[in-house]
Amino acid sequence: MTARADTVGIVGAGQFGTALGSVLARAGRRVVLFSRDAAVVGAIQETRSSPRLLGAPLGPALEATADLRRLAAECRFLVLAVTSTDVVARARELGDVLDGSHIVVHAIGGLVVPSGGPGESARGQRVSEVMAQGLPTLKLGVIAGPALPADLCENHYSSMVVASAFDEVVHEGRRLLNAPPGLRVYSSKDLIGVELASALAGAYTVALGLCDGLGMSAGPRAVLVTRAVAEASRFGVAAGAEARTFAGLAGLGNLLVRASGDRSADYLLGRRLADGAAADAARTEGARAAMTALELAKALRVRMPVLQGVAAVLAGKVDPRDAVQMVGDTVALEE
Repeated sequence: MTARADTVGIVGAGQFGTALGSVLARAGRRVVLFSRDAAVVGAIQETRSSPRLLGAPLGPALEATADLRRLAAECRFLVLAVTSTDVVARARELGDVLDGSHIVVHAIGGLVVPSGGPGESARGQRVSEVMAQGLPTLKLGVIAGPALPADLCENHYSSMVVASAFDEVVHEGRRLLNAPPGLRVYSSKDLIGVELASALAGAYTVALGLCDGLGMSAGPRAVLVTRAVAEASRFGVAAGAEARTFAGLAGLGNLLVRASGDRSADYLLGRRLADGAAADAARTEGARAAMTALELAKALRVRMPVLQGVAAVLAGKVDPRDAVQMVGDTVALEE
């Protein structure tokens, strides 16, 4: 059996977790994929196929399990790939089986809305903050960037960045997750910036879906992208991040890829809203991030007109066309 230090554990057998496991296994890395769904585990083990991501090549180097203790015993490096709504529960479960030797990075492009339980902050939190509260290890990080599940499965060139305050986390992330030509991983020490850039990229992808759904031309679309990156950078700096991170893979790179076709749930939500679909702020990770980030921006006293427009549409308070006009007028006043 491959050594524990050279095995990647992935918590969450959704589309991204499965796709990441697929590309790593094809590159020769042993992967243990955890799912709480016994049917998913059985399908992967018996048919080498996942009902969550049909067509993904799942070679023999990838194993599935529903046993968290096995995952903790066989994998030192773990990737948390669940939704932001599941982070608190998964962190608590992992906290019962992990120890200080483990390294945990998350791949969640969102922010966490607290449930209001004892000891929880009244405001939204970054995922790593929630992980730090529930896990016994300090070796935490994030991976983010323009790597879509379909591209990973088809071995198309994809790239991500791993960020952490700890050099060991970044080093191990690059060593274990690099799987060229399908996936290349770069490094950053700006944990806060990469987390926020990734979350906001999802929110702004909704905005670009709205933009395209309303038939806006390339010029206004370009203005929207540049203004979104600028306001995200202001927000990041106020939160303790580096401004340049938001123009990198986790921010601008993420946004351009996710808003360039019909493979992103956030982009498709924006298109549906533009077509008159009923607003629902809980539909996608980007939608949830928009609402939570806006509350954080208010606390930091950072003006974010693009994000405010997206949140207003998602909350059903403003018609999409009125929101576009409102954002355009506000941005013009800031020039």
